[in-house]
Amino acid sequence: MIEVRELRKEYKVHRRQPGLGASIRSLFRRRYEAVKAVDGISFSVAAGERVGFLGPNGAGKTTTLKVLSGLLHPSAGDVRVAGFVPSRRETAFLKSITLVMGQKQQLLWDLPPSETFALNRAIYEIPRPEFESRIRELSDLLDLGGVVDKPTRQLSLGERMKCELAASLVHRPRVLFLDEPTIGLDVTMQATVREFIRSYNERHGATVVLTSHYMDDVIALCPRVVVIDKGRLIYDGDLRTLSREVRPDKRVVVRLGQPVPEAELSLLGVVVSHADGQAVYRVPGDQVATVVGRLLSSLPVTDLTVEEPPLEEIMSELFQGRRAS
Repeated sequence: MIEVRELRKEYKVHRRQPGLGASIRSLFRRRYEAVKAVDGISFSVAAGERVGFLGPNGAGKTTTLKVLSGLLHPSAGDVRVAGFVPSRRETAFLKSITLVMGQKQQLLWDLPPSETFALNRAIYEIPRPEFESRIRELSDLLDLGGVVDKPTRQLSLGERMKCELAASLVHRPRVLFLDEPTIGLDVTMQATVREFIRSYNERHGATVVLTSHYMDDVIALCPRVVVIDKGRLIYDGDLRTLSREVRPDKRVVVRLGQPVPEAELSLLGVVVSHADGQAVYRVPGDQVATVVGRLLSSLPVTDLTVEEPPLEEIMSELFQGRRAS
């Protein structure tokens, strides 16, 4: 569904020193610097896949999504989405994709979301019976209720985000580009949006490319991740495999029935954190059974779980290791 080959995107950026003199000089002579936002990345996404597109701020994630959705022309490389060249912005292509950006909205501020839905029906030339059926489906999945008939300015952030999703999907796109769709939402609303994205993907076989700094979004939705840093691709594959490669250790979380001094806890292994009657140990993967047995026999354990390291730590270690090499 998505094919990206040696994609490059460069910008010419004007650089000048601060001050009045530099401002005047820049009117007559400007110095430009080429900035590589995306530097030769290649990957493909099959129909129906849910892929996390990850990287630190400034890595080139949003630039790549804008190229894939036809908002930007690539400087070099070959890009195909649903068989189309995005930069040509053909009508059939635009009807097959959607781009949802958590920090931008298409809803009309003083009008209810239902007006935006109707506007999109006209833009995408959706027959009215089909439109009404889709709106009912989206309303049920997102639990919109009477929210769609209130002015957008009166809606909470979570309600606006749900209506944004509905407005973006009323034409039933085959490819979803989601850029930080849960940004600013509370934990409950984040879970609602994630479940909706999963349900839409499974119902309609839509391809999903998701960027997010909330690793819970990625864990819940994306079996596969594509990771870029400074415009270059550094990993493309299974999320669990990435976890094992970067951090092969496990986390053993122990809930204690009574206080235990940290010095005593440290005698049993590497303590990552200790607070509120809970201790977290970092344990090599091949020593989990031995360490768990030692903890159970030596501590007043009321509960014990074995977990993967947090994805935030894995990503941080991946980027730090790359920049240190």
